[in-house]
Amino acid sequence: MSEAVRYDRVGPVAWITIDRPEARNAINAAVRDGLREATARFNDDDAAVLVLTGSGDVAFCAGADLKEMSAMGLEVPPPDYVPVFGRTVRVDKPTIAAVNGVALAGGFLLAQMCDLCVAADHARFAITEVKVGRGAPWAAPLPWLVPPRVAMELLVTGEPLTAQRAFEVGLVNRVVPMAGLHDAVQELAEGIAANAPLSVAAAKKTVYLSLQAPYEAADAIWEPVYKSEDAQEGPRAFAEKRPPRWEGR
Repeated sequence: MSEAVRYDRVGPVAWITIDRPEARNAINAAVRDGLREATARFNDDDAAVLVLTGSGDVAFCAGADLKEMSAMGLEVPPPDYVPVFGRTVRVDKPTIAAVNGVALAGGFLLAQMCDLCVAADHARFAITEVKVGRGAPWAAPLPWLVPPRVAMELLVTGEPLTAQRAFEVGLVNRVVPMAGLHDAVQELAEGIAANAPLSVAAAKKTVYLSLQAPYEAADAIWEPVYKSEDAQEGPRAFAEKRPPRWEGR
């Protein structure tokens, strides 16, 4: 396992923790590799439920490590750049996001890809790609989770939703105090684990029957954004700690 990601068993529940609190649990190469390894371990494990969370109480995940991205000069990320449940990684058993702080950009993606989401009351959710000139083709399923106008607001403003607002629009299942987040998620996961496994698996498949995520169409929409000069300017400006200078090309 990568040191940036921990895998812990608590009874029938596997807890996968992004452990880069000094970087607000941002996704770098070590985190990407660690998530792949941890997910594969869960699939081979007899754990019944996966919980994904972040270390500390500030950030669930602040998205991609923009300093690394700037250094790489990354244009269009490949579909498996970040392991995404249900798209690039098959996970048949239930998954829960335990959102312990901000979930921004790629962190929003990680919360979105889980089957259920429990948030600490101070958590915030935002798709901040428009603020750094990057893309969010992974947001294709978002209008399936929340009303289309809420999805539109998230995507074009880059502004955050509070945990309570995320609960109201259906992005979050439950909101709890931070001090009780671990216990609340563990209790929820153990309740699922106590049910008949074939019924649980069939229930998960049934819910996703109604999801037709047009990832290919979304990839085509966002590709010219990724390849633009602005897509390099955003991470570069972040790394240089200055406002970006957008050129619209």
